[in-house]
Amino acid sequence: MKRVRAKGPRKRKEALHRINKFIHADPIRLVGDGEPQIVSLSQARRMAEDQGLDLVEISPKAQPPVCKILDYNKFLYEQKKKQKELKSKQQKTVVKEIRFGPNTDDHDVEFKRKHAEKFLLEGNKVRAYVFFRGRTIVHKERGELLLLQFAEKLQEVAKLEQMPKMEGKKMIIMLAPKK
Repeated sequence: MKRVRAKGPRKRKEALHRINKFIHADPIRLVGDGEPQIVSLSQARRMAEDQGLDLVEISPKAQPPVCKILDYNKFLYEQKKKQKELKSKQQKTVVKEIRFGPNTDDHDVEFKRKHAEKFLLEGNKVRAYVFFRGRTIVHKERGELLLLQFAEKLQEVAKLEQMPKMEGKKMIIMLAPKK
């Protein structure tokens, strides 16, 4: 039975750093525990081998290239850990929606205002809109007035990010939490 090889270039993972025998620059700047020192490549490799660690090229574009003696797998693990921690600290903005009709009663507006206030205090943005159905589209001024009053009631905890704007059958405002 004949084996068929896949055609095209093979994809291989490129290493993030050159290590040990893949470093070609000579001399190198060795950084680590003590003062940075300029040593020959063979001497640096021997030092790393004696310690049972890897010689890793940290900054290849420097003159001379900067290398460090360390455990490469541990180094990669710590880098991934730092990136994961930074990613988890990033804040993701969530947009919550609140819907009104053009004839929404004051009590209902107050009820929805409390919900919007809660969302804003949690750090979310609020997208409030009036949905016009059928002939109610004639009363656009009612919807605009309703949204502006809603934004005014929330001015202590939110800032108006977008003035009332028509999008199809909806009139929309965006509210962002105050810092």
